[in-house]
Amino acid sequence: MDQFLPLFLITIGFIVFVFVGIGIKILLKKNGVFDGTCASQNPLLNKEGESCSICGAKPEEKCKNEETE
Repeated sequence: MDQFLPLFLITIGFIVFVFVGIGIKILLKKNGVFDGTCASQNPLLNKEGESCSICGAKPEEKCKNEETE
């Protein structure tokens, strides 16, 4: 039980650090928008070769989400 509290506090501190870091990144990004790519670009996530559910890009195509802005 003596080891639980310090480990718990370190874990909570790390989680807070991550959320603060993400919050700062959102504040510093233009319009709070993250640049990203479709999951269809990642062969580990899209093993069947399906098109992106957001922009409709096929795995061999570039993300069309940027073109809609």
